[in-house]
Amino acid sequence: MSKEINFKKELIGNFGYPVWDNPTEAMVEAAFAHHDMKFRYVTTEVKAENLKAAFEGLKAMGYKGFNCTIPHKVAIIQYLDGLGESASIMEAVNCVVKRDGKYIGENTDGKGFMESLRTVIDPVGNNVLIFGAGGAARAVSVELALAGIKHLTIVNRSRNRGEGLVDLLRSKTNVEVELIGWQGDHEVAEDRDIIINCTSIGLSPEVVRVPVVKETLQSHMVVCDLIVNPPHTPFLSDAESRGCRSLDGVGMLVNQGRIGIKYWSGVDVDPDVMRKKIEEIYS
Repeated sequence: MSKEINFKKELIGNFGYPVWDNPTEAMVEAAFAHHDMKFRYVTTEVKAENLKAAFEGLKAMGYKGFNCTIPHKVAIIQYLDGLGESASIMEAVNCVVKRDGKYIGENTDGKGFMESLRTVIDPVGNNVLIFGAGGAARAVSVELALAGIKHLTIVNRSRNRGEGLVDLLRSKTNVEVELIGWQGDHEVAEDRDIIINCTSIGLSPEVVRVPVVKETLQSHMVVCDLIVNPPHTPFLSDAESRGCRSLDGVGMLVNQGRIGIKYWSGVDVDPDVMRKKIEEIYS
């Protein structure tokens, strides 16, 4: 009896420009290999003017889905067949999944963060402060609002961008939200429970501290940083020196990958395999 031979792999991609420093492929491929899954993840540079053509090609090749990063998170929406709840609210997509022949946009940024956060604290009923008002802040704040936090403070240098995020949250969620302008070192109010850096401050190679008055960080606070490189930032070191519980950005990245793989394949992969790969990359 002849042995069955099948070299076919299900394809997943990552569209962005630039994408040379994105570690998602290495992390996801590690999970595929660990679970002996017949899937491949391909990182692809796609310029803005080529997005539609790239998406049409992906559909023609039968991709199961793809991740979508800068600068395509908003532009891709016009080509999709539908959106998930949080992606619809934040009007941004970072993960597309093929369901019943249709390509549906999801956003796993905030979902990945929430799963990581819940290993440390239940956000329901808590007061949250977010530094930044860009894409990451938008994703995280929407998921926090949907989860039922008590109050959200956005601290941002650009008043216009901050107001845009506040307006979105007020119009599409029930969260109580305020905007504070970021000038100099921010003094964190004592009643804040969860502090999250959603900016790129501290990202390698410019590993600098987040402008915060360290002495205003209190031991009851959970302090989070979404930066992955380096995994342990000066902001987290400052927080730990004040007795705060800390949460790095690796957990968010790993959970994004795990959720995406579940969307694409139906398989619940071992997150420890992906975390180990990320820690190897940035060790």
